[in-house]
Amino acid sequence: MPQDADYHRWQLPQTPCPDEAWRRAVAVAAGWSEPLSAVTAQLLWQRGWRDAALLGGYLNPDRYVPTSPWALGPDMEAAIARLSQARERGEKVAIWGDFDADGLTATAVLWEGLGHFFSPGEALRYYVPNRFTESHGLSALGLAALADWGCTLIITCDTGSTADQELAYAADLGMDVIVTDHHTLPTARPPVVALINPRQLPEDHALADLSGVAVAYKLLEALYERLPTVPTQPITTLLDLVAIGLIADLVALRGDCRYLAQIGLWTLERQAKQGVRPGISKLLALCKRTGDRPSDIAFGLGPRINAVSRIHGDAHFGVELLTSRDRLRAEKLALDAEAANTRRKDLQARVLAMAEAQLAQRDLSTTHVIVLADPQWSPGVLGLVANQLAQRQGRPVILLQTEIEAALGECPMARGSARSVQGIDLYALVAGQSHLLTKFGGHPFAAGLALPVANVELFTAGINRALRIQQAGMALAPELAVDLDVSVAELGRDLFKALKLLEPYGMGNPTPRLLLRQVRFENVWEKALRDRQGHKQRSYRVSFTLRDDQNGATFPGHGWDIRRDQLPDHPCDVVVELDVNFYKQPPEYEVRLIDWRTSIPATDHHPSTSGQGDWLVDQRTHPPTDPEPPALAQCPVDWADFPRPDRLRRPLTLAYTAPEPHPPLTLWQQWVGLAKYLARTGIPCTADTLSQRLQLSPRTIAVGLQGWRMLGFSVVAIEPAGAEQVGTTTGDAPQGPNADHHPQETASDDRPLNADSLLQIQPRPARPLAPDIYTEAAERFTQAVQEEQFRRRYFHQVPAQILRGVLSRPELT
Repeated sequence: MPQDADYHRWQLPQTPCPDEAWRRAVAVAAGWSEPLSAVTAQLLWQRGWRDAALLGGYLNPDRYVPTSPWALGPDMEAAIARLSQARERGEKVAIWGDFDADGLTATAVLWEGLGHFFSPGEALRYYVPNRFTESHGLSALGLAALADWGCTLIITCDTGSTADQELAYAADLGMDVIVTDHHTLPTARPPVVALINPRQLPEDHALADLSGVAVAYKLLEALYERLPTVPTQPITTLLDLVAIGLIADLVALRGDCRYLAQIGLWTLERQAKQGVRPGISKLLALCKRTGDRPSDIAFGLGPRINAVSRIHGDAHFGVELLTSRDRLRAEKLALDAEAANTRRKDLQARVLAMAEAQLAQRDLSTTHVIVLADPQWSPGVLGLVANQLAQRQGRPVILLQTEIEAALGECPMARGSARSVQGIDLYALVAGQSHLLTKFGGHPFAAGLALPVANVELFTAGINRALRIQQAGMALAPELAVDLDVSVAELGRDLFKALKLLEPYGMGNPTPRLLLRQVRFENVWEKALRDRQGHKQRSYRVSFTLRDDQNGATFPGHGWDIRRDQLPDHPCDVVVELDVNFYKQPPEYEVRLIDWRTSIPATDHHPSTSGQGDWLVDQRTHPPTDPEPPALAQCPVDWADFPRPDRLRRPLTLAYTAPEPHPPLTLWQQWVGLAKYLARTGIPCTADTLSQRLQLSPRTIAVGLQGWRMLGFSVVAIEPAGAEQVGTTTGDAPQGPNADHHPQETASDDRPLNADSLLQIQPRPARPLAPDIYTEAAERFTQAVQEEQFRRRYFHQVPAQILRGVLSRPELT
């Protein structure tokens, strides 16, 4: 839910505008006039698209060259050979699916696609595990049932890569397995015919980001290519299902993922109008969408498909909903999914309120990973609520449903879901506590887990300790990236068309966030949402009009789960997304409210520089090789690192690049290794040299020297005497990047530490070091590094107009 003031740190748009040549290149690639493509050109430039030769394939799928399915490696050849053999021998084949939108669409793609090669029902069937009783992945119970049916070949979709025990059990039952998946790879190859997983490819490969449904589609592409005379319908009829799974699973939409989503949305819209899949057509009608935009899936189809298992546990009918050509049956299933989604929203709101009540009793200033548990929570919505809380709090969240009692001889269990935020590998964190878990799985942004209730407290302490040491920025409020600074008068059809050119939006290409300054909320109207039976839900929608007092321009908008009395009654800055409201007839352009805060008034230039032109030149995007002085060539860590504006004779040039985010724990290990080296060799060094060696600020170096002492090293300042320094030695000292900072803190045993003070490091005693002392020293150092890295990121990203305003304040000069 949006908040006022400092709830989010807004990452405001950078100002470097693409030049005329770039705007013309975008206009040509888009086939538009230059005025319409100017916004598109700016967004592309800001998001790293700066090669005009690649624009055509990015903006127009007809000009993209899709990657061959055989690029997934030799396992694809093995899979197609085994499928061909099964067809020739008349074997029984089973599809093992999953119950979320990606897994269900993947199951539906294989069910419909393989149905041309194996008789559905007789030689082909699918199995979708129950969310509540089996959870994700293969299960011994389901494998035994398929073996009893006579299955000899299983194709998994969206699961199976790390299911070593279950895959071995399938082999014992006489069943071969082809794994198609996109989750974490196993440490050793499992006993399977083929493991088709794009994680085996380089990160920059065009297929590296495929979701489960896209991998399944690539398998069918290869089979259709090998046996082209068998299928009775084009494989492209499956692309609507591919688009639903891709967008609902939040994978990065680049390379073939973007291409498949683009043509998949076009297929979805066309086939929905034609009623090719009556279940999907009905779902779109229920949520008043057409299927041509990614938001139609993200906010329409995806939640309804996912709600089936979240409420019922059993999602088998979801495949029938997606594939049935029986209109009456499919529409009935669509209504069931709609009812499940209504129930899901109510449960989600209830669990969110209970979780926030627990959070109100926690000290979040010392919490890095939020872990909450309750026996009353519905397991089907824990992932959704965890994601809401993670985005609001800017840190990972784990929600657990706990058992009060357990079966005789068993311990009560806690089961739940975890969600992360950008830059924090949640799967690695959870895996680090595997000794406390009975089951876990997932990927860097999401995970599921189970553990004894008795281990929850230890798990919470352990995962928080691990993140304090390993990751940066956990004490910070979440950042909200803003793409464009626009006025109310600019909202509307032309801006919508310019933004739509970059669709589909999703992971890696987020929906553009627009900043509107100094606007008012008027005509605010709050509405409690109701289900199809007229029952009030726990969700709210607020409608309003945004007004720009300067020119009187107005524009309609809405926000979800926001109450009327939360919106300010004074001018404020707001962040919105531009969308179309299909609930109104005819449809109208509207904005969706994301966040707001009190307006920051513009600050005039400092009097001593006014009249002399702009005293701050921002060249951070393309720093000059040899900037004219005065210039900042290294990213600051403090406002004091900037020269005072009143002392400038010429404009100050910002010429520093993005800082390298060295892992804090790695820097700590280098720091400890450096202490051992200096103590062993007896070579003195200056604090300035240490700062250059590890590219750390004076404040962090001082904390590091304190850490050396905590580990038992003696740090003594001696008089400068031209002794050899670690910065110039060619011995075996640990290497690191260079920088230029000057410590002023006291950090030696006896003498004040100056930039040119030589430090003598003496070995620590041979006695063992208590583990908690080492942990505390490491935490202090890594937290100092985290704070410094955040400051560097801030000063690299903060817009020039903010720098001008703050640096011009009299109290800073």
